[in-house]
Amino acid sequence: MKIKIKADKSWTLFLDRDGVINERIMDDYVLNPSQFIWTESAQESIASLSGIFGRVVVVTNQQGIGKGLMTEEDLQQIHQKLLLGVNETGGHIDKIYHCPALKEEGSFFRKPYPGMALKARKDFPEINFKRSVMVGDTISDMLFGKRLKMITVFIGTDKKLISENHTLINFAFPSLKQFKTWLTDKS
Repeated sequence: MKIKIKADKSWTLFLDRDGVINERIMDDYVLNPSQFIWTESAQESIASLSGIFGRVVVVTNQQGIGKGLMTEEDLQQIHQKLLLGVNETGGHIDKIYHCPALKEEGSFFRKPYPGMALKARKDFPEINFKRSVMVGDTISDMLFGKRLKMITVFIGTDKKLISENHTLINFAFPSLKQFKTWLTDKS
């Protein structure tokens, strides 16, 4: 069965942060606003997508806090930059959820576990996971989406990784911009 995205205001868009909205720093973390660098056309893409989806939320693992490399206040400053940038282009993000726990802790609120999505649905009871899209750049993001019966969109170009995980990935695009273009062209 071919999966289709017929998104409208009754749908929710879940976005990972690092590697989707901002450039991922390999083997490190975005620790302050100056290190937060937008991916190509991310602001404009989110603005366009927030015109289609009723809710837009960000779900992000932030174990840099758990490792003591940054504080919750540092993260809030980074997220202020993100929200201001999206607002400047006419878009919106309803809420940002994060989990500071270390991977080894196995926290229910750390992707691939569903805690952040369940928090979002508690805040926004109209969220229907079967009418939701999870966009991320890791297999953990894809597992998160699949566990909740969301449509999954992988951002990246690693053909081997995509092929090996084809049961978790409904769609793959090199960037958020290309996903946005594909989705808006078919609408």
